[in-house]
Order: sequence, then C-alpha cells, then structure tokens
Amino acid sequence: MKKTIAIWVGCVFALFACNDHDNEFIIDGQLTNNGAIKKILLYQGENIVDSAFLNDDNKFRFRKTSPVPQLYGLEAGDRHYFFVLQNGEKLTFKADLEDPKMEYSIEGSEVSSKLKGFNELNQDYLSKINALEEEFTKEIGERPDQREEIIATLRTKYDSLMHARGDATVAFAKKNSDNLAGFYAISSLDDSQYIDFEKDKIEFADRIKDKFGNNQAVKDYVAHMAELKPLSIGQKAPEFELLDMKGKTVKLSDFRGKYTLIDFWASWCQPCRLENPNIVKQYQRFNSKGFDILGVSLDSKLENWKQAVAQDQLTWTHVSDLSMWNSKAAELYKVRQIPSSFLLDPEGVIVAKNLRGEALGQFLETHLP
Repeated sequence: MKKTIAIWVGCVFALFACNDHDNEFIIDGQLTNNGAIKKILLYQGENIVDSAFLNDDNKFRFRKTSPVPQLYGLEAGDRHYFFVLQNGEKLTFKADLEDPKMEYSIEGSEVSSKLKGFNELNQDYLSKINALEEEFTKEIGERPDQREEIIATLRTKYDSLMHARGDATVAFAKKNSDNLAGFYAISSLDDSQYIDFEKDKIEFADRIKDKFGNNQAVKDYVAHMAELKPLSIGQKAPEFELLDMKGKTVKLSDFRGKYTLIDFWASWCQPCRLENPNIVKQYQRFNSKGFDILGVSLDSKLENWKQAVAQDQLTWTHVSDLSMWNSKAAELYKVRQIPSSFLLDPEGVIVAKNLRGEALGQFLETHLP
C-alpha cells in the first residue's frame, strides 16, 4: 500500500513538474573565459526582464513565462546573444566570451537555432564593415592629403558590403517567413540605411500580417510598413502646402514637370548642414536641365532658418511651419530623422529616397539629358 502511494505521489509531482515547464521556458547557460563578468542580463526587446549570477562553474539559469514566441537577448559584458523562445522550451546555451567570432552553441529551440544561423551571417558582415572602418582610419592617417579620394573608394566598398548584407538578410527572411527568425532578421534592416530593400520589407509584412498571433513586435512592424507603403518608391508623393519665408503658400504640385527633391532638414541639424554643400553642387549642375528642390525646414525660429539658408547658400524654394517634428509635412511623410529626402519624377512619383553624396548626382546624370 505504501509503495502504491509513493508511486502515485511521484506521478503527481512529475505531472506538476511537466505542467510547470509547459507554462514557462528555461535557459540553462554556461560561459567560459568570462573574466570579471559575473552577472548576466535577460532582455525582451529593449527591456531588461531578469538577471542572474554565474555560479562557481560559470553556469546560470533563467525561468520565464512567454505564452507566445518572443525575441529574447542575453547580455554578458559587451556580448549579446539572441533567441526566440516560448513556454515549454528548454534551451541549453554555451559561449566563450573571448571568441572573436562570437560563436556559441544552443540546443532545445528550433527557431533559436535558425536565428543563430542569421546571427553568424550578420556577424560576418559586421566584421567586414569594421575592418573597412579600420582601413579608413589607417588610410587617412597615412595619406591625409588624399582624404576625398580615400572616402570615394571606401564608400564604394562600404555600399557594396551593405547591399550584400541586405541581399543575404532578405534571402534568409524569405526562407524563414514561417517562423520568427525570418521576421527578426528582416526587421534588423534600418529604414534609412536600406532604402533599396524597402519593397522587400513591405512585401514581407504583407506575407506575415496574419501570422504569429499576438506578437507585439510583429504587429508593430506590420503597422509601420503599412505607414511606409504609400511613401515607398513607385508611389505618388502626397500633396502638401506650406508657407515660404515671405508668407506665400507653396504647394508641392507647383513643381510638377521637373525632377524635384523634397529635402527635410533644419538649421540645428549638423548632418544636414554637412550635406548641404553637396545638394548645392547638384542643384547648380542640374537645375537648368529640369531639377528643382523644395526645402522643408524643421526649425522653430524664423531667424535661425533664414540665417542657415543664407550661410549655406541654398538658393532654391524653402517652406516651413516652424513646428520642428510636429511639421505637417514631416508627419505626412513619416519623417523620423533628418536629413531625409524624397526624389520625385516630373509626374510626382517617388523614384528615390535619401540619396547622399554623389549618389544624388549619379541618379540625376542618368535620368536627365
């Protein structure tokens, strides 16, 4: 009788343990060559949700609840590792914190294993980009008098690397559109740096909009892409009107018949001011051939705006409602950072976005006689 009770009690405890694991996920981790690092942080998105200390064997454990798959990150010193986890999964993780390639091993989560594949691919490109930055520093130090030539050469290499990274990321995302590894990969492509892949990102959002239940990150991404779609390349630029410095109403449609750059900028924006000489150069080259600019300032003070226009010799049309980020035009075009620009063809269709440096001149040279 006692043996029967003992077996029954054991089964009950086993059942509770099983049910308990069904309502949480577990991360069992171990770090080597951790040095002075004793504390590990667990992130969900950008928020710290837990922390753990390494034991004498440099091991740690997290137990958390996640009814739907979510992206989690481990922070160990300056190292970051990412997983997609949900209740019922038990992940085993090992990493060497002195490994220059930041490689690690995981078991127990199929989607996290796929995400690991993307992390390795991404790390390879980041290493190449870092090497290019080191090459730039070295070249400038050795040949400071050839700065412009060095920048032009390395810019070509940098753009090629960034485009290759975008291609590889989109390919991975399409291959994994049925799981969150694909989503988190494509959402790593920054809107401003990867304009060439905007169409891919929008199409991916359409593909996953009814997947992944209540995952908030997915819902936010789908909503953001829906906002960008009317402002993507190939779409008709939304009409707006603002006042110029003399109080005269200027409409975007006034510029029909020319290639027109809508340039969002401000006197207080240092990157904008650094880009202005290039825009002036392209305006002088192509204005007589059918190129115009509509500058939209996100300033708040008329005098600052006027002074910057005069100092930078910006001789094209300028408008503003002096409302900074609350500018009606900036809100309409979902501008979240400046400088930001939209290039329209003579029919008012968006044909390019955020062309910097010589890229603007190269585009105009191709499309204008």
